Amino acid sequence: MGRRAIIAGAGALPLLVAAAGPAIVVRFAGAPGGTDGADLVAQFERLGALFADLKSHGVDELCLAGAMRRVGFDQARLDAETKALLPRLATAMGQGDDALLRSIVAIFEEQGFTIRGAHALRPDLVARAGVLCGQAIATTDAARARGVLAAIGPLDVGQAAVAAQGQILGIETLQGTDALLRFVADTMPASGGILVKRAKPGQDLRVDMPAIGPDTVALCAQAGLKGIELQAEHVLLLDRDAVYAACAQHGINLWAVP
Repeated sequence: MGRRAIIAGAGALPLLVAAAGPAIVVRFAGAPGGTDGADLVAQFERLGALFADLKSHGVDELCLAGAMRRVGFDQARLDAETKALLPRLATAMGQGDDALLRSIVAIFEEQGFTIRGAHALRPDLVARAGVLCGQAIATTDAARARGVLAAIGPLDVGQAAVAAQGQILGIETLQGTDALLRFVADTMPASGGILVKRAKPGQDLRVDMPAIGPDTVALCAQAGLKGIELQAEHVLLLDRDAVYAACAQHGINLWAVP
């Protein structure tokens, strides 16, 4: 029987996934979150060495968990495997985050690794349909945000939008949901709007499942929002008890719909 490794980025998700069972934790030097607690420290320029290290530890299953940012490559440090992969990765980088992640997944799969999503290892973190905290708010704002996300989804732009009084106040881009909420707080405070968080159409949930945590809830409160709508079965709660406690503390309603 093989072993599992977690390719860990920033945030709470890697630790939550690690609680699902024994795993080797891999962190990339220079990536968000640092290298504390890593069993293996990898280099972006030396993917061949990473493949070899994983195989030498008997790893056959990988979970990519946590936020990662795009980084440049030091051409002088590339190993042969990474040099051969670089044109492929560069092409994917120009096509958006989903394309890049699909390319990375394909590369690992070609090396014989099975990719497991965080939601498969921790199904208890997945938002189920229904009212999760407070009440569902029946307004046109959530529907408006859903419509915008559906329209821009094929463009691989973002997973979240904020609407209030029928207007879109902001759309998530590469900077992420936190930056979106800070923008709304700065430009349209006390709007009473709704944050909608959904997966992009066709998104590979194994490697980029949308997520919210207690900090998301606190930022919604700071932005003057009154509710968060999630896509049921497509968003992670990091972690559930902390998210619920934050909603109760800040008076934020939370619900999930298909």
